[in-house]
Amino acid sequence: MNIVFQIIGSLAILGVGFGLGFVVRQYLLRQRWQAAEEESERLLTQAQTRAREMTLAAKDEALHIREEIERENQKKREDLQRQEEWLQKRREELERKLDRLEGREQRLTQRQNRLSQLEQELKALHERRLQELQRISELTREEARELFLERVSQEARQDAARLVREVEMQTQAEVERRAREIIITAIQRLASDQVEEATTSLVPLPNDEMKGRIIGRGGRNIHAFEKVTGVDVVVDDTPEAVLLSCFDPIRREVAHVAMSKLILDGRIHPARIENVATQAQQEVEAIIEEEGQRAVYETGVAGLHPELIQLLGQLKFRTSYGQNVLAHSIETAFLAAMMAAELGADVNLAREGGLLHDIGKAVDQRVDGPHAAIGADIARRLGKSERIVNCIAAHHGEVEPICPEAVLVEAADAISGARPGARRESLESYIKRLGALEDLARSFKGVEQSYAIQAGREIRIIVKPDQIDDWAAINLSKEIARKVEETLEYPGQIKVTVIREVRAVEYAQ
Repeated sequence: MNIVFQIIGSLAILGVGFGLGFVVRQYLLRQRWQAAEEESERLLTQAQTRAREMTLAAKDEALHIREEIERENQKKREDLQRQEEWLQKRREELERKLDRLEGREQRLTQRQNRLSQLEQELKALHERRLQELQRISELTREEARELFLERVSQEARQDAARLVREVEMQTQAEVERRAREIIITAIQRLASDQVEEATTSLVPLPNDEMKGRIIGRGGRNIHAFEKVTGVDVVVDDTPEAVLLSCFDPIRREVAHVAMSKLILDGRIHPARIENVATQAQQEVEAIIEEEGQRAVYETGVAGLHPELIQLLGQLKFRTSYGQNVLAHSIETAFLAAMMAAELGADVNLAREGGLLHDIGKAVDQRVDGPHAAIGADIARRLGKSERIVNCIAAHHGEVEPICPEAVLVEAADAISGARPGARRESLESYIKRLGALEDLARSFKGVEQSYAIQAGREIRIIVKPDQIDDWAAINLSKEIARKVEETLEYPGQIKVTVIREVRAVEYAQ
């Protein structure tokens, strides 16, 4: 009985445990289901939120793309509008040009018609004139022949003169070669005397034995002297004298002073030569400074830069065609000042321009270019006014003058350099050369009178207008120039000017 009760108790406990387990399992299942539903709701909510965000992003992207497309379309519309406006302007311009061309074509057609009409009228008038001449002409065969030959001869002269001008134009390329030939010819005529006088200095010696001391043992003294002074010492057969040769007048003067001191002292050796050359250099520099100050004081030009005064002093040792350049500059300053006073121009400006006009010659052996341009650059660099610079630059016609004083300086320079006796030739030879030039010009047929002017630099020829026509005057100038070149000797160049003047005079009574 107890066993039955134990079995029944066990079964009851088992049934209760099974029921309790079923209830717990159902509860757990319900909890899991509820958690799954919550998770699904959460995931659904997240999916819906993400979908809304993606929808909004897509809308923003679409809006951005739409705005970009609209901007591009707007830009293209503006470009098209500008191109359309440009095409419209071009079309209007082409239409205006076409209208002008049509107008010109019409006027050209009218002119051609008018010219054709005039040509026909001229032909008719020429025919009537020939007929009238044939009717009224009573010339004999010989008279007609002479008249024809005279006309043909005149036309032939004109054609010949025209041909000469054409040949002259064709040979323009040979001008430089011809200029070189003229320069070489002038150098051959005048080079020997001028180079010897302008580039050498003669130093007298007490006796010929001094030449040996100047040369020294093995030539050491003469080599040392040439090296220190930069000049060539010529010891030749000239009795009791040696020559110093150099193109730089300052160095030549320094060498002359040094050589004179050495000869006077008698002690000649390389060390002594160097000391004496240094002393001579100082003495010449003092002379240059003194001469520059003297020129400034003599002309009354104040306020010059010390470098300009130094350059003026160097002109003391420079010559041009035998004329001392410093004396020429002082004379030019006085002449320019006198003319300026007479004409009411700036006297001080003319005087200073005349004094400085050849300042470039002090350094033209070391600087390339014409001395007028070199002097103008120096004056400009040292702060001179533009009018002073122009007076220097324009005194040879290489630059146009900008003030009356520049013209006066140019004229004063020509007067000082070209007056009789100023330069190399004497008064007698000067007058003789001018007379020969005038006589040569008068020897040609048809010449009425000739005048040598500008100190022989120009010959003006007055011809008879009834014998020389315009074309023949051109030929005459060439023939006279060629004759001058063949028969006369002259420095520089001579300008040949032929003047033909016709005067018609009638009296009203």
